[in-house]
Amino acid sequence: MTQHSASDSDGLPEPPHIRLIRRLVTVLLVVLILGVIIVVALLVIRLMQAPRAVSLQLPATIALPEGESAQAATIGKGWVMVVSRDGAGIERIRIFDAETGRERQAIEMTGN
Repeated sequence: MTQHSASDSDGLPEPPHIRLIRRLVTVLLVVLILGVIIVVALLVIRLMQAPRAVSLQLPATIALPEGESAQAATIGKGWVMVVSRDGAGIERIRIFDAETGRERQAIEMTGN
């Protein structure tokens, strides 16, 4: 037994709300395809660009106090941070000026 839609063999026109839904689905499909194409194109363009050069200024030397050793370091705009540990195992965060290498601040880390 073959099923026929109302508009196939009966010659009856398609109801307006079904026609509207069909057009909306078609428009949605076109918008979806265009969106995917745009996203892929933007990704390709972005990934093909050369990476930006990062220029961070470092001081010529950074001097830690006698008996301390650097455990970690990080750099920011205008400052350098060094985590140091002394002979007794006490850790300190030391912040230095990036241009001069002079210490701005020292914070002793406490706790576990």
